[in-house]
Amino acid sequence: MAQGGFDRRRVHGPNESFQPIFDDDYEERGALYKGWQLGQTRRKRRAEDIRPIFLNTGFIKQANGSAYIETERTKIACAVYGPRQSKSSAYHEAGRLSVEVKFAPFSSLVRRAPIRDAEDRSVANLVQQAIAPSVRLDLLPKSVIDIFITVIECDGIESCVAAATVATSTSLAKAGIEMFGLVVSCAGAVVGDDVWLDPTEEETQLASGMLLCACMPALGTTTSVRQTGRVFPAKAFQSLQLCQERCVEIHHIVAQALHEDENESNS
Repeated sequence: MAQGGFDRRRVHGPNESFQPIFDDDYEERGALYKGWQLGQTRRKRRAEDIRPIFLNTGFIKQANGSAYIETERTKIACAVYGPRQSKSSAYHEAGRLSVEVKFAPFSSLVRRAPIRDAEDRSVANLVQQAIAPSVRLDLLPKSVIDIFITVIECDGIESCVAAATVATSTSLAKAGIEMFGLVVSCAGAVVGDDVWLDPTEEETQLASGMLLCACMPALGTTTSVRQTGRVFPAKAFQSLQLCQERCVEIHHIVAQALHEDENESNS
C-alpha cells in the first residue's frame, strides 16, 4: 500500500538542502585590466607562464577512457567510447573520430542556451584536427571512436580548445587506443610586442592576434596550427616556438598522470 502523502509520479528532492556558493570575484576579474595600456606588463603572470594544470583520468567508469582537466577557470571533462562498428553501410578502410562538444549553460558569464551552436561545432572541429593525426585509424577499419567533451567552465576559447585537446588525447590513451604519441596543445596571444601564453578571456580581448598549436613532443611533430587576427610572420614564429616549449612541459604532466593511474590500477 502506498504511503500517505507520497506521490511516486514525481521526482522528489533531497530531505535537506544547502545554500549555493556564488563566486564574487567576477567584478575583480573585469577590473584586472581596467586602465591597462599597450606596452604595460601582464598582470599576475609572466608572459611565458601558463596556468597550473590539474589532470585526472578514469573518473567516468562507464567510458572506455576519460579525463578531467582544470586550469584555474577552465574546466573540461572528456569521455571516450569505442571503437565500435560503424552503422554506415559503406566500407571504410580507416576508422573515424566522432567529436562532440557541449558547453554547460553556466560555463561563461553570459548563460548559454542548452543546444548546440556554431561555437560547439567549431571547437569540435579544432580538437578533431589536432587529434586525428596521432590515432592509428588505419588499424580500425569501419570503426568509430566517439569522443564527448563537456566544457564546465570556459575562460578564453583558445585556451579551452587547448585544454580539450589535452583531455581528449589523455582519454584516448586511457582507453587503450593505439596512437603514435600523446597530443598536447598551447595557445598564445600577441599583445603589443609580447606573446602571452595560455591567455584568459580578458587577455584575449587585448590581443591583436592569436595562435593555437597542437603537437606530439615525443616525436617532434606538429599536428595542428591555427592563427586568428593580425599576427606578423616574426611574431607567429615566436609564438609557435614558445607554445612548443610549453607543450613539452604539458606532455610531462600528461605522462605522469597516466603513469600514476596505471600504478593505482595495478596496486
